Amino acid sequence: MARVVLIGNLAQLTGGVAEFQLSTTSVKHLFQQLTEMYPAIGRHLDEGVAVAIDGQIYQDALLEPIAPDSEVFLLPQIAGGMCIEHCAVKG
Repeated sequence: MARVVLIGNLAQLTGGVAEFQLSTTSVKHLFQQLTEMYPAIGRHLDEGVAVAIDGQIYQDALLEPIAPDSEVFLLPQIAGGMCIEHCAVKG
């Protein structure tokens, strides 16, 4: 079974469970499984997460295959922030 790890605030949506062993065949299938187990995570998966499979990061990963011995990390989107210091363009 694949090892699936949720990074950051995604684990808050699963009651603090951050690591799973799941039998899954693709990222799409994985998202379906996680949403069935934890409905609150579904919206976040639909809005987009970065997916790393065996060390390779994918931004548009729904159709990517997952092997039984894969390690899959799900990372939440990181929103851009405001620059407070040292960001003014000097001219």
